[in-house]
Amino acid sequence: MLSDFLIRAVLAGVAVALAAGPLGAFVVWRRMAYFGEATAHAAILGVALALGFDMSIFVGTLAAALAMALAVTQLTGRGLAVDTTLGVLAHAALAFGLVAVSFLQGVRVDLSAYLFGDILAVGRPELAVIWGGALAVLGLLAWRWNALLTVTVSEDLAKASGLEPRHERLGLTVALALVVAVAIQVVGALLIVAMLVVPAAAARPLARSPEGMALAATGVAVAATLGGLWGSLQFDTPAGPSIVVAATVLFALSLAMPRRD
Repeated sequence: MLSDFLIRAVLAGVAVALAAGPLGAFVVWRRMAYFGEATAHAAILGVALALGFDMSIFVGTLAAALAMALAVTQLTGRGLAVDTTLGVLAHAALAFGLVAVSFLQGVRVDLSAYLFGDILAVGRPELAVIWGGALAVLGLLAWRWNALLTVTVSEDLAKASGLEPRHERLGLTVALALVVAVAIQVVGALLIVAMLVVPAAAARPLARSPEGMALAATGVAVAATLGGLWGSLQFDTPAGPSIVVAATVLFALSLAMPRRD
């Protein structure tokens, strides 16, 4: 019989996979991997703020991720090089977060749990938050799917169709921040982007349409979650990194598959 902690871990991992699959497709299409990394790194600063002010880790990481995403959007809109801006902000946020954690008095912090995840320690309250966030992301993507696709294909076409690209980018920003907030306990701040990018990249040879790629990416993410948890139990390895390793193995296998036109 499966232990309760393992059932909770599977449910938490599947929830993150369901959200990361379709959102990861947009991250790949729009080449937002580094943007996602900057947002994920800000989560550590959010953890420090949450612990320092005695509030929910989810609220702290969501606020920090949103602040980072909006800061990147504003700075890149002022003519600064995107890669330079993302590089500065991503590593600065991580460094500030790690330093801030060291100043916390009377609080024991297991940094590895936030950097690499601790999915086996997910409790019922955290599981409810993770599923709530994942469902919110799926609802947002389902609601704005056609608009997001149009903006991704061509912003000029989107404007001609009466859409506002800035609003759609903001929607993606909110979805990304939500995924970061719910995934930090599953795979950690340093590996969140891998769960967005790797399944989507593995799904490309399997799909003939955007919807097909999103579904395939979700399937790969779920398979990687289950395979990674199995490997973690069998070989006594860290669960979060094991999930990403499983996703990478699936990506390597996908490279051998013929591409669909």
